[in-house]
Amino acid sequence: MSEPAIVDRSKSEITADGILFPPSDLLSDEPPLESDLHRDQIELLIRTLKLWWQERQDFYASGNLTIYYSPRQKKSEEFRGPDFFVVLGTEKRDRNSWIVWHEDGKYPNVIVEILSDSTAAVDRGLKKQIYQDTFRTPDYFWFDPVTFEFQGFHLVEGRYQSITPTPAGKLWSQQLELYLGVYEGKLRYFTTDNQLIPTPEEKAQQEQSRAQQAETRAQQAQAEVNRLREILLAQGIDPDHI
Repeated sequence: MSEPAIVDRSKSEITADGILFPPSDLLSDEPPLESDLHRDQIELLIRTLKLWWQERQDFYASGNLTIYYSPRQKKSEEFRGPDFFVVLGTEKRDRNSWIVWHEDGKYPNVIVEILSDSTAAVDRGLKKQIYQDTFRTPDYFWFDPVTFEFQGFHLVEGRYQSITPTPAGKLWSQQLELYLGVYEGKLRYFTTDNQLIPTPEEKAQQEQSRAQQAETRAQQAQAEVNRLREILLAQGIDPDHI
């Protein structure tokens, strides 16, 4: 985590009780990502979910973005930066950061941390404790893009319980109503019938492939019509007058 954010008090809000709250447009205070693997994985989770839910307007998905959750204006406490998170039941719009007290008190419904040598201990320990006890985030996962370590937890009566993997190693997210699993070295989403949810590029390729297949079938059908027409003409039958 980088140094705490410096808050511009001129933009802060003072309540009738004289309590100073940070402005709602605080910029994220997250440090640079450790590697291309980490950045690519986070972007993959965000882009794929946004495409899958493109018709929905009731969620916010982001990554490497600071969540501020202190009701007091103290620059050095009460903020965390999950690698990837989803908030349900909120407005779908861009944000500079997630300010809990400006978002109707909402915390993430799903969090995924991408493990690295420098963050794994915190992700498995302190962050897990905060997400369980303070955020009360129902679904928490972590994934290592190097070793492929993958584990998930669901909040049950206030405590995280390990999610039992399927025989294929996938973990169910009750909040997303999707499976998460490792595919070709990346953490991906899967439907309830085990279909891989495509990226925008994969979806475009699928649509192009379907269009090419449809064109091929149309050409084959026309070729068959032409063949039958030639047979009829050879027998002295005008196919246009049958």
